[in-house]
Amino acid sequence: MEIDELTEPERRVWEAFPRGGAVDLTEADGRSVRARVLRSLLLAAPEEDGEIPALRLRGARITGELNLHSGVVACPVSLRACDFEETVVLYGAEFRQLTMSECRMPGLWATTLRVDGSLRLNDCHIPGAVALSGARIAGALFLSRAVLGTPAADAGGEPSERPEAPLKLDHATIGEDLRGTRLTVHGRSRLEGLGVAGLVRLDDARLLNPGETALHAETLTVGTDLHAMRLHAEGRVNLRGVTVPGQLNLGYARLSNPGGVALRASSSTVGEFWLREVPPVEGAVNLRRARIDMLYAEPQVWPASVRFDGLTYTTLAPALPAAERLEVLGRDGDGYVPSAYEQLTAAYRHIGDDAAARTVQLAKQRRHRRTLSPHGRLWGHLQDVTVGYGFRPMRAAGWLAGLLLLGALTFGLHPPRPLKEDEAPEFNAFAYALDLLLPIIDFGQEKAYAPQGGYQWLAYLFIVAGWVLATTFVTGVNRAVTRS
Repeated sequence: MEIDELTEPERRVWEAFPRGGAVDLTEADGRSVRARVLRSLLLAAPEEDGEIPALRLRGARITGELNLHSGVVACPVSLRACDFEETVVLYGAEFRQLTMSECRMPGLWATTLRVDGSLRLNDCHIPGAVALSGARIAGALFLSRAVLGTPAADAGGEPSERPEAPLKLDHATIGEDLRGTRLTVHGRSRLEGLGVAGLVRLDDARLLNPGETALHAETLTVGTDLHAMRLHAEGRVNLRGVTVPGQLNLGYARLSNPGGVALRASSSTVGEFWLREVPPVEGAVNLRRARIDMLYAEPQVWPASVRFDGLTYTTLAPALPAAERLEVLGRDGDGYVPSAYEQLTAAYRHIGDDAAARTVQLAKQRRHRRTLSPHGRLWGHLQDVTVGYGFRPMRAAGWLAGLLLLGALTFGLHPPRPLKEDEAPEFNAFAYALDLLLPIIDFGQEKAYAPQGGYQWLAYLFIVAGWVLATTFVTGVNRAVTRS
């Protein structure tokens, strides 16, 4: 392009470029710069000896399409507070450093973009899509305070005017951090397969796609933490299969997808999962097969429908009585899930609260009882009342003591007749009651004396009760030995 063809704003940009000078057109009478002028600068840059060229432009109105498809840009580029007339095309392009903060543009098509440094899109307003699928960014990606997509109410009722996914970062690679504090996305954010070597920060972000998926981040891999405190998500948050070795922090977040799944983190691997002071989730939660070292969640966080099957965790916080945690297990849409009770038991044992662990195990047996046949439920009720399925062994001692006292008094007042008068030992009501109740003890009283009438039926009752108490007590001891 000949220098004489340039307008005054374009001439300023052209002359400043070889020395890396900055041009601010914010207050200029003429702000328009043709996109093809910038393309010529970036792809066939004029140079001066001893100078480092760079494009540093602020406040311009860029007309036409800035198309750098597959281009290689060797100099740093900084376009701040610029208004682009058409979608910016950076498909397959390569940059050293790229900043487009505070810009307004219809869209950004940058699939498979390569940036040796950082990509900055802070404070941008882009009603179309930011397509960075397969991008390779060696530094960090900045999206703080950006507004992407168009609210459904402003799209004029035409589906084609509202992108299905305003943010596309699927299968991209970021060498440092992804920072999107106070980011707003109207529509789906696609982060599946994204790899971030550092942390992901989405504090105070708004991901709005009511009735659909707001965040699709399956198999996202993060090097350290994923912080999304005070996140406001309308639509499903899909974190299936994510790997976060540090914190996955959703503290104070608001998750809403009524009638659907609000949070899915199944098959994920997380160091610390924080749901601190989160309002009740509006929609179902799925944590199936997730592996979490520390899970922080108050019971009121969980909605009416949760999925805990296969969930494993080492520590559950905050420390609460078992009764407050048990109610949540009854909300599992899969029905009776034994592993959920076992996991909660293990968490209480991990902190040394054996009493709470026994409470959970007793609740597990009671819940399991509902799945049994009528005679199985009857036997379960009997074990529950007598010794609490072996988790309340003192009940057995109480029952035995009570029955022993009843037997000693009853048979002491109404002694049974001896079977052989001359061979029978002297009758002892206490020993006779013990003989009836404890099948493994033989004082010779039961064999020598035979009650009659109603007392015979009472003796039978003592024998049956003794077997039941002994069986359930042995069952409880066996569970204790197995646990240890």
